[in-house]
Amino acid sequence: MGFLPVDDQLEIISRGTEEVIPLQDLRHKLESSIKNNKPLVVKLGCDPSRPDLHIGHSVVLQKLRDFQDLGHQAILVIGDFTAMIGDPSERNKTRPQLTLEEAKANAESYIEQSKVILDVKTLKVLFNSTWLNKMNFSDVIEMSSKYTVARMIERDDFTKRFESEIPISMHEFLYPLAQAMDSVEINSDVELGGTDQKFNLLVGRDLQREYDQEPQTIITLPLLEGTDGVEKMSKSYDNYIALDDSPEDMYGKAMSINDSMIGKYYSLAVFADKDRVASIEKQLEDSSINPRDIKRDLAKELVTRYYDEDVALKAEEAFDQIFVKKSIPDDIPVFNLDDDTGILDVLLSGALIESKAEGKRLIGQNAIKIDGEVCSDPTYIVNKGCGELIVKVGKRRFLKIVG
Repeated sequence: MGFLPVDDQLEIISRGTEEVIPLQDLRHKLESSIKNNKPLVVKLGCDPSRPDLHIGHSVVLQKLRDFQDLGHQAILVIGDFTAMIGDPSERNKTRPQLTLEEAKANAESYIEQSKVILDVKTLKVLFNSTWLNKMNFSDVIEMSSKYTVARMIERDDFTKRFESEIPISMHEFLYPLAQAMDSVEINSDVELGGTDQKFNLLVGRDLQREYDQEPQTIITLPLLEGTDGVEKMSKSYDNYIALDDSPEDMYGKAMSINDSMIGKYYSLAVFADKDRVASIEKQLEDSSINPRDIKRDLAKELVTRYYDEDVALKAEEAFDQIFVKKSIPDDIPVFNLDDDTGILDVLLSGALIESKAEGKRLIGQNAIKIDGEVCSDPTYIVNKGCGELIVKVGKRRFLKIVG
């Protein structure tokens, strides 16, 4: 299969990106690729510090897929070695380090989840421990000699910590250099990353020059805020929509986003083209149109993307049953009460909470109801002989207690 003309490729590649640095270099690389009938090497480094992916990750994964669809070679570099250092990007303190075993276990989950977006038949997956573990101290000194402390401290995260007298460990300076060595190792033509990775990606360009390679073009992608519309999507902030969420949860979470985020989610979560996004933004300005109706379409498209249209319609029906019709689902789990039992023990046994600490936090937020009444006492005892009680946790989790 031949490559598309350069301008057509650039239109697809540039769609939804924040920056292409430098754009002219990318044009030259594409021209050379067509002339020599040789695909570009496109790198995405992934941090396996957490084993779960959400739709915020899909922004950059989809761009890697765009390159695959254009006929280029996508390489997913699993940072199992660099995870032992800890990426200091946008951190105001030293990041916890992982063992190599923890990083590899998380990486396996990362790869499995990314299959819903990437073409695994043509994808190359590499682990940077393969080459970084082989470097001896002389190699590290040589690598470190190619970058100055002054350049490193220009990094915004480091500058803020330095000025605030927050400690910066020496190993943190090695993270961007180690990530840059990944680019040198595979001689990447293009590297993708979120806007928070811009410094690291630029270091890759600098180090490639030092090793007599043509510097990679870097492409940054915008970060997607979570369902709260404030913080970057993250499981830590509990504002995420996981790639492997159930259709019902995915639909419900999408319906919970702030109205101001609808346009951005159309652009970055379901990858609508700019004309569609412009049309959505115009509808949102129309006071006669309820943003909720637009969100319903967004939620349906999101579920369709990761499942299919029939599943999305069923997820919508389930949402309507719970939230629109204000009824209880037909197939909620049942907990048979054998003795007087504390509510937190019931919820743990029924898998509605992961820990008693979570249960106490939810009770403090008035997020647990028993037969429609808010439960405000974490020591509440459900008595044997209570008959049937319906417990609701948050907006979407139910449990029927039979005593």
